[in-house]
Amino acid sequence: MGLGIGRRSRAVRLSDALPSPVARANLDTQMNDETIQVKLTGSGKTIDVVVLSKRLDLIQIVLGQGVHSVRCDLTPTRNGLAYAGNAMGRELVYERSRDQVKADLAREAGFR
Repeated sequence: MGLGIGRRSRAVRLSDALPSPVARANLDTQMNDETIQVKLTGSGKTIDVVVLSKRLDLIQIVLGQGVHSVRCDLTPTRNGLAYAGNAMGRELVYERSRDQVKADLAREAGFR
């Protein structure tokens, strides 16, 4: 009765699982490939990271590529002069003020 014996499973075609060509084109144009430079405070080195999302109160970034990538949330510091976060015990700092990020977001919104 509740075991599902005798029921047919619905086969899913590969073409049903993939978005249409028009939808794929829209996804490609909406991709954000923005990279920013963050500073590792322990060593003083700067690295390029990919931005997942950018809002005034939070910047989400990805360190690395593929299965070894790590996500990190950068939040504004108390004085608003930078964004800081931790990834795998390392402190990361994006050295742009909250006002500069606000201007960046306004500029990006104007281009869309």
